[in-house]
Amino acid sequence: MRIVLVCPYAFDDPGGVQTHVREQAEHLRAHGHEVMVLAPVRGHPSIPGVLAVGRPLDIPYNASNAPIDPRPRSVRRVARALTELRPDVVHVHEPLTPSTSMWATLAARVPVVATFHSGAERSRLYDLAAPLLRIVASRIAVRVAVSEVAAAFARRRIGGSFELVPNGTDVERFASGRPADLGRGTKLLFVGRLDERKGFPTAVKAFALLGAERPDLRLVVIGDGPDRAAVATLSAELRDRVALLGTISNEDLPPYYAACDVFLGTAVGGESFGMVLVEAMAAGLPVVASRIAGYTEVVRDGIDGLLVPARDAPALSGAVASVLEEHGLAHRLRSAARDRARSFDWSVVIERLEALYAEATGTPPASIR
Repeated sequence: MRIVLVCPYAFDDPGGVQTHVREQAEHLRAHGHEVMVLAPVRGHPSIPGVLAVGRPLDIPYNASNAPIDPRPRSVRRVARALTELRPDVVHVHEPLTPSTSMWATLAARVPVVATFHSGAERSRLYDLAAPLLRIVASRIAVRVAVSEVAAAFARRRIGGSFELVPNGTDVERFASGRPADLGRGTKLLFVGRLDERKGFPTAVKAFALLGAERPDLRLVVIGDGPDRAAVATLSAELRDRVALLGTISNEDLPPYYAACDVFLGTAVGGESFGMVLVEAMAAGLPVVASRIAGYTEVVRDGIDGLLVPARDAPALSGAVASVLEEHGLAHRLRSAARDRARSFDWSVVIERLEALYAEATGTPPASIR
């Protein structure tokens, strides 16, 4: 089957949707499909099979940044690309975002499968644009949401029913990572953009509470953004135990998960899923995360991770201390987390998507490849 995947965000920026689309393309190709990705890019795409159809503008949204291309010339480029590529099905991600995916949905002359990722708790802009969004939605053959949170957000704007298909993860890649050399000590790991939504200051405060009593404790931080300044609140001695590693590609992350002892998922809201949680679970890393919508669909509190109130540094530090001190608890969480992660493996997700492509195109499932 000839498939076009469409990402609305700058493909050369880090982000959960970009990672999902990139890996989806790889696994679909491994199943024998012809796949091309359309997306805006900042530079020149270095990954084969990516066609740049615009350049992003940075738009503040959902306490983060949305690098999208809403300009009219991008509309023309997307329409021309679809005409030339002649796909059997177009799979767009976040079609309600005024960028590449919306333009592809409106321009496609073949069935459109759409995946909704947003976990925004509210959006005045989307509410005002609801009549236009329903026009876009009318062009979609199959609606997919990565979680109940994402389905609810989209359903409030466009109605209808949604198939639930979670984000995929290369479980074995994270399970088999060899530890990076991060030096001695017990290590807490934070992975994500250092912006308001990810709650990095809470991780820093919890580290301060724990580190005062644990001289061997270190905080490893992967990601960048304005909230990196939160480490300035630490004493000089504690700052020396923080490793700010900056942005690291998803492909290079497994050794860092493997080298650490506890994962901190401190997002404060607006999450639809939590790919970093699944990656940590696949690596067998005990997860302590915020009890927020989206995250609760990935981590089951007390079973394969621990959940605490968002923005509550004392609760976070207490849960981390339990994992570090109670070896039986840590062992149980690691084992359950690995089992849980397998339900999000790409081998499961791709088969589900292939069934939806067959449904959208009227192709018998046995001949989808």
